[in-house]
Amino acid sequence: QVQLVESGGGLVQAGGSLRLSCAASARTFSMYFMAWFRQAPGKEREFVGAVRWSTGNTYYADSVKGRFTISRDYAKNTMYLQMNTLKPEDTAVFHCAATRRPTWSEPEYWGQGTQVTVSS
Repeated sequence: QVQLVESGGGLVQAGGSLRLSCAASARTFSMYFMAWFRQAPGKEREFVGAVRWSTGNTYYADSVKGRFTISRDYAKNTMYLQMNTLKPEDTAVFHCAATRRPTWSEPEYWGQGTQVTVSS
């Protein structure tokens, strides 16, 4: 069983930055993708971005492209989300997820989430 634990959320002013971390409890070498999703109050869960674990290739939603960067530390089984130029509409609970399938649409493993609040 893979457990994912997010950290790094908090309150930041618009234009500021935050860095989220997602630590996996088990070896992630068998994971195809690790991904970030977010869910704002009253809205559906939204894909933010993903990293193909073996290659480090990254993929982003248009809404965050150019502002957010995903990276990973292969040895530490940890994924990061660097968020710059944050906007109030980025306010959400951010979840990390992992999947052994070659698609990030429905990951098998989820973290509990970390709150990100961007004030205007």
